[in-house]
Amino acid sequence: MTPVAIDTVFFAFESDFVESLRCIPMIVRYKLDTCGIKLKLTEWVKLSLIEKDELAIRPCYTAAEIIDYRTYLCQLVQERCGHPASTLNAVDAVWDNLDEVPYDVQQKALEWHRPPLTHQQWLDLDTLQRFALVKLSRSGHEGRNFPRALDEFGIL
Repeated sequence: MTPVAIDTVFFAFESDFVESLRCIPMIVRYKLDTCGIKLKLTEWVKLSLIEKDELAIRPCYTAAEIIDYRTYLCQLVQERCGHPASTLNAVDAVWDNLDEVPYDVQQKALEWHRPPLTHQQWLDLDTLQRFALVKLSRSGHEGRNFPRALDEFGIL
């Protein structure tokens, strides 16, 4: 996976928790996948608001930044939770595939009675938007934000 430098963005569909950061925002979830760390919500809630904000704004794109981000995060988990951070298995970064819209995204659109995304709509999204749609379309994820994300991203 080749990380892409992206700005710190909080989506409107996350607005119900962004101020308190009670849930992990997409920008942090993207960086977690980039650095290969699995952060559970039970661990996230033990971090201070300042630490959560730092995880959102801290860069995680170049090889050195990824190492720094991972080191910082691992230290936080150890200090706040008393155990080492869990690592992710290999991440399938389907959001970086510009050849086709991922199957799970298309299926989730159909579940919400939306037309499948066109290839051009997929291409018009930025990396974080594609990442968000992939994550919101995964089984086991509460899907109520999926149609909100489609609306926010201009996919009608």
